[in-house]
Parts: sequence; C-alpha cells; structure tokens
Amino acid sequence: MLSAQSLALIDREVAKYPADQKRSAVMGALRIALDERRAAGETPEARCLNPELIEFVANYLGIAPVAAYEVATFYNMYDMKPVGKFKITVCTNLPCALSGGVNAAEYISKKLGIAIGETSADGMYTLLEGECMGACGDAPVLLVNNHKMCSFMTPEAIDKKLAELK
Repeated sequence: MLSAQSLALIDREVAKYPADQKRSAVMGALRIALDERRAAGETPEARCLNPELIEFVANYLGIAPVAAYEVATFYNMYDMKPVGKFKITVCTNLPCALSGGVNAAEYISKKLGIAIGETSADGMYTLLEGECMGACGDAPVLLVNNHKMCSFMTPEAIDKKLAELK
C-alpha cells in the first residue's frame, strides 16, 4: 500500500524510539503516508488519508488501527477529506487576525473564488483556516501543504505565492 521508499522513511521514524515504543512513530508514519498520497494523487480524493491506509500504517507499526485513527483525526495536518493539490491554511488565530490574517484569508478566498473550507472546481486549491502556527510576529502567515510556511502575506505576497503554485 506504500512504496518501499516510504516504508524506509517510516523505519527511520521507528528507529528514533525504543523498540517497545513503536507507536511513538505514528505521527511521522501518517505524515509520510499522506505525503506519498499527495505526491501521487491526481484528484482531491486521492490526496487524503483513507481508513485502509491508516489501518495499513497501524499494522506496520504493530498498533491498534483505532490508535492511528485517533491521531489522524485529532490533528488538522492529516487530511481526512479530499483536498486540492495545494492546501492553503491561513492562520486566523487572534494575534494573526489582529495583524491581517482574516483579511489575507478573505483575499485568497476572493482570488480563488472559493470559501474557506472549499476546494476549487479544478481541484488545485483548498483554503482552510488554521490555529496558531507559532509565527505571530510574521503575521499574517499561511501554510502550504502542511510544509511551507509563508510569512508577511500581504496581497502582493499572496499574488506572488499563488503564481508560484500554478
């Protein structure tokens, strides 16, 4: 269900913990599984975790599937629903909101023609609100595909980032 390369990356995560604590690698393993799905997924439905993949990861780690499912559903970095090729999460927590986070989210919404929580018709973009990303001094901030933090996102910076993502 996962490539040999992804399994090797999961094995590296597992090696970070004592042998009897393999469950500690579940967050990293789910991230690796999701990264593989996102890279290979041609449609929004193919770019998210599904119950079968979560169960596969759990079995690979030797933990109960429900334990992996609990982690996958608790943290918003794991996409449990279809998302666009580019998942844009804008921090709208209070410090960012006071520094333009809400305005940035509204600007992106208008630019892409989608509301927060929606995916564009072409499957390219999903726009989400996020909680604190730990970069309040760089507000407004956004996160692309859970990996690329973008700071000081003025309308001009947003336009530049969207042009890079095309």
